[in-house]
Amino acid sequence: MTMLIKEMHNADRPRERLMNYGADKLTNQELLGIIINTGNREESSVTVANRIIKDMKSIRELRDLTYQELISIKGIGEAKAITILAVIEVAIRMHTHSLEEDVYIKSPEDVSDFLMEKMRYYQQEHFVVLYLSTKNMVIHQETMFKGSLNSSIVHPREVYKEAVKRSAAAIICVHNHPSGDPSPSREDIEVTKRLHDCGDMIGVDFLDHIIIGAGKFISLKEMNFIK
Repeated sequence: MTMLIKEMHNADRPRERLMNYGADKLTNQELLGIIINTGNREESSVTVANRIIKDMKSIRELRDLTYQELISIKGIGEAKAITILAVIEVAIRMHTHSLEEDVYIKSPEDVSDFLMEKMRYYQQEHFVVLYLSTKNMVIHQETMFKGSLNSSIVHPREVYKEAVKRSAAAIICVHNHPSGDPSPSREDIEVTKRLHDCGDMIGVDFLDHIIIGAGKFISLKEMNFIK
């Protein structure tokens, strides 16, 4: 029978290990076990945690788990699933800015700081638009679509309708490449030029299109695809 937490030697319990040695000394399974809190009659919380992450290539894949996936795992009920998802979301927010704060965009690096940690791990492309005030403060963020980028999906009408609704002076478009390589495709460039031209016509500045990869990004403005 698998050893329960209460049957472990005190020094081997994850909570005691955290108090004695610090959180950074615990394994991923132990940290997740503390979040799960309790196991069941047959298994410790660490064993349940191991079941969740044993097939993951990286602990970062935790952020992609859904509620339905979690509750399908033996030992994870509704309360534990909700707790895990809440902790994951807190971790994501700790590494990203919140629109509860004033965020000003003055460079492509500012866009990267704002969205990199949230977008770099997505398994499919997300096309996000930042709507800015006259002082380049982010007043709204909208995910326009998820999926492969192409000009038939990215409708300028939808992008700029939100700009008018928000009285935005400018926009910046951002999307990720799940491959990790942020190099722009022909379709990326065509979409950028189309959105830029439409912005000129209605009087909303199209400032940039940022493509996010695995810890790196490119600016189509800096690559001179936007004049």
